[in-house]
Amino acid sequence: MSFRLDDRKKKILKAIIRTYMETGEPVGSRTISKYADLNVSSATIRNEMSDLTEMGYIIQPHTSAGRIPSDKGYRLYVDELMKEKEDEIAELRSLMIEQTDKVDKVLKKVAKVLASNTNYAAMVSVPQYRGSRIKFIQLSRVNTRQLVAVVVNDNNLIRNQIIELVDDMDDETILKLNLLLNTNLNGVPVQDINLGMIARLKEQAGMHSSVVATVLDAVAATIQVDQEDVEIYTSGATNIFRYPELADKEKASELISTFEEKQQLADLVKDRMSDEDNTGLSVYIGEELPIRTMKDCSVVTATYELGEGLRGTIGIIGPKRMDYESVVESLKELKSQLDGLLTNKT
Repeated sequence: MSFRLDDRKKKILKAIIRTYMETGEPVGSRTISKYADLNVSSATIRNEMSDLTEMGYIIQPHTSAGRIPSDKGYRLYVDELMKEKEDEIAELRSLMIEQTDKVDKVLKKVAKVLASNTNYAAMVSVPQYRGSRIKFIQLSRVNTRQLVAVVVNDNNLIRNQIIELVDDMDDETILKLNLLLNTNLNGVPVQDINLGMIARLKEQAGMHSSVVATVLDAVAATIQVDQEDVEIYTSGATNIFRYPELADKEKASELISTFEEKQQLADLVKDRMSDEDNTGLSVYIGEELPIRTMKDCSVVTATYELGEGLRGTIGIIGPKRMDYESVVESLKELKSQLDGLLTNKT
């Protein structure tokens, strides 16, 4: 007699595998009827489990009614899980590419508009993620000695990390590590992952603690903001040379270098963004600036937030005698337009 592996059988099989991974004990129909959202009786589940046994997806290790997954069952589960996660990751990547392209165009336009409206120089930093939570983690096999860890946070930022294995790892172990990581870390704010939690996860992972450690490194990397990661768009650099006090040949050359290399501007943005409470406007005048080449300038900055945890900086650079009132108004208006750009409905 041939059986068809329909959606209900797949759901029951998935429930059996997950329950068995959690308990290590053979799984009965009564347990599955509570575990799976099937809305069917234990008798129906028993019949489906009998079919799954005939099909070779589960086996009955003893005379008890409980079943455990077979290698064939694990293989189906792994293939389905990987396809499901790969589809989700592909969708997220597509969404992020679309959003990133949209944001880049907007930010470049913002810099040009600011420079044009104020007759000063303008800078806009590409937003960085802050205070994110882990959405899910997926460990997948690359080859016999490599895994890839995919970490996705609630801002849909994706981080891939290749993990080198000392010994071969079977599919069941990979599944158990996925379960361990996701059960303990899904929805957890990244900043709340402390040494105690790391030690506990590594202990639970046993001989595979190094894999967990590498995954947690990838998790931490989702919120790292290194200087080279801060991208700055600038516009109107030549505007500030209209002012005699900044038009000196040596000063102008140094300022141009600052705008072209952008590293010191990135440092300024990073210092500002490290202050989680600094979400308003800030004014740096002359010697207050950490940038030596801008000691004769003033810089007015504001923090914008495109979505929860996604923050960047907009700034205007000009002479100390800049029209502060006009600059502040321009920044306030642009900040209000940028805030929530990704989450606002279009």
